[in-house]
Amino acid sequence: MKFNVQSKALQSQLQAVSKVINTKNAMSILDNFLFEVKGDRLYITGSDQENVMTASLEIMEVEGQGKVALNAKRLLDMLKEVPGQGLTFSINEDNLETQIQFMSGHFSFMGVDATEYPIDSHDSEEHRDITLDPEIVQKGIEATIFAVSADTLRPMMMGIHWDFHSEDITFVSSDTHKLVRYINRQAQPGFEVGFTMPAKPASILRNIISKDDKELTLQIGEKHATFVIGDYVLTCRFINGNYPNYDRVIPTDNPFSLTVDRTSLLNAMRRVALFASLASGLVKLNISAANIHLSAQDVDYSVSAEEDVACQYEGNEMTIGFKAPFLIEVLSNLKSDEVVLNLSDPTRPGIFVPSKQLDDENILMLLMPMQTFDY
Repeated sequence: MKFNVQSKALQSQLQAVSKVINTKNAMSILDNFLFEVKGDRLYITGSDQENVMTASLEIMEVEGQGKVALNAKRLLDMLKEVPGQGLTFSINEDNLETQIQFMSGHFSFMGVDATEYPIDSHDSEEHRDITLDPEIVQKGIEATIFAVSADTLRPMMMGIHWDFHSEDITFVSSDTHKLVRYINRQAQPGFEVGFTMPAKPASILRNIISKDDKELTLQIGEKHATFVIGDYVLTCRFINGNYPNYDRVIPTDNPFSLTVDRTSLLNAMRRVALFASLASGLVKLNISAANIHLSAQDVDYSVSAEEDVACQYEGNEMTIGFKAPFLIEVLSNLKSDEVVLNLSDPTRPGIFVPSKQLDDENILMLLMPMQTFDY
């Protein structure tokens, strides 16, 4: 088996697929890329058993068809040293010796029998198919992925939940301290189904979507979802279990409303947070008609900070506390000039929304408050 390929194009696809491969694998075969030559295309597959990704690219001067598994780290390291040139791969089908010729020399190493590579197509699963605008998927993941939990004791919270309804798609994530819900009405699936996608494949999917992609095909099975976009196919296993009823934890009775310039509040939070307690991260917000007074203190080191930010507020004067890193995350991920904070009292969650929502989407970020003991 023999073919020519450009090193830059090959490196780009290998780097994308490598995100699926774990640094340590229980099965040594998964340390490899699976190369398959079919026609004038090379298909490159990586897997961690839970997720499988295949990327394809055009190759030239193809002689023979077949498969071989090649060590992922070795290939990536080699390609870094031969940028911007044509490569010729020659694989001996008898002993799997692999030779890569470049401009001034060659590399030689042994491949692994491709039949050892575990690939499950999941073709036996019943599935629903839907074609989506890739921008919808990218927006949904970008809005929610920062709030995914890292707590292994709550595996259901370690992913992004997708809820398909007749006239919209909802993306949700939560780590129990913060919750994000993004609804897009541009997509109208016409059916109802839900699944929870782990954070790892969600991050990979977000990164392979490009501005040039016009459509994304999604196959939703019983235990897996397959995403087909451009030259990539990504299959992931759902997190097993029932996602909590997120709508029940979002308070609807929030009579007090605060509107503030997002960047001004974010920058002030970053400054004041430098002096917050290392143990709690507490920053207090004393909210009045036209002002937010931020304050933080670390009594262990006798340091403190205060700052005022102008705002528009309708409601009773209130002091509410938030964990600074969480509030900074929320403000960093709300993409609007102004944000609205809806409140009821200092013991109930704050609801952050953009001051202006687009017609076909709705985003909401919930943040749990902290107790504001006197310093």
